[in-house]
Amino acid sequence: MNPPTEPLSVKDVSSRARLVIQEVSKAIVGKEAVLEKILAAFLAGGHVLLEDYPGLAKTLIANCFAQTLGVQFKRIQFTPDLLPGDITGGYIFNRAENKFVLREGPIFANLILADEINRASPRTQSALLEAMQEYQVTLEGDTMRLPDPFMVVATQNPIEYEGTFPLPEAQLDRFIVKLSVGYPTSEQEQEIIHRRRERKQDAVHLQPVTDAAGFLAMRQAIEEIYLDPDVERYIVEIVTRTRTHRQVAVGSSPRGALALLKLSRAYAAMQGRTYVLPDDVKLFARPALQHRLILQPDLWTSPKAVDQILGEILTTVAVPVVE
Repeated sequence: MNPPTEPLSVKDVSSRARLVIQEVSKAIVGKEAVLEKILAAFLAGGHVLLEDYPGLAKTLIANCFAQTLGVQFKRIQFTPDLLPGDITGGYIFNRAENKFVLREGPIFANLILADEINRASPRTQSALLEAMQEYQVTLEGDTMRLPDPFMVVATQNPIEYEGTFPLPEAQLDRFIVKLSVGYPTSEQEQEIIHRRRERKQDAVHLQPVTDAAGFLAMRQAIEEIYLDPDVERYIVEIVTRTRTHRQVAVGSSPRGALALLKLSRAYAAMQGRTYVLPDDVKLFARPALQHRLILQPDLWTSPKAVDQILGEILTTVAVPVVE
């Protein structure tokens, strides 16, 4: 679907984004900051990896965004016996027509939930690689474009490793951000219970704020957000420091710098600004870079090491003053 001919202003993007967050917050209590980062990732044209404990609404978040953005949603439960064809689909023989016809898999949708992605084999995980990067699927030599927009939300459990297959770095790099939802506070958890009691059912029905065409128009408007050359250098310096840090074996690729560019511009538009601030870059430095770093072997068992390293880098890199 092509975006509308009428371009959106930054003010329009901000107001629509605010309505989207408000609508999703009817189902997700007290997680506005996480929801804003997820929406910024979608507007930046990227995919999201949610890593957190069971029961923290990771699946619900993806479903709510699909309802609110008015896009087609498909859920894929990843299991060890899942095959690539179960995701992409394939050709089957139609006896009535005496020919092979394409049966599209669940990947042919706007928003895909890859639930517990690390439970599938590497062969099956790789079926997502071409789709996430090239936005296309190749079957029997035929290349087919995926719907536009195309976004993947993948979830994984950080406490269960038996029978799982950790995502390779090549696939992790294709997620624009890696986020955690986190536990709610006592007040927020009581509000969750209160809303469920008032609703009298588990399902939460949300109203669409826009549609696929409107969402593409929001993406297009973000391309007009101004980035000062000093802020540009700030992004490059942060990413460069990840490659020279003594505790990092492999730093971020230029894809990490591009992720910071896209995310900071998307967030600036969501805030109603036509320009990027250094604070926008700092806000996304951890979610955009933490999964792109390979630490020295002695730090592999330290779960907070990446966060500490990125915090040190952000502290030591000079923040530009933007007029």
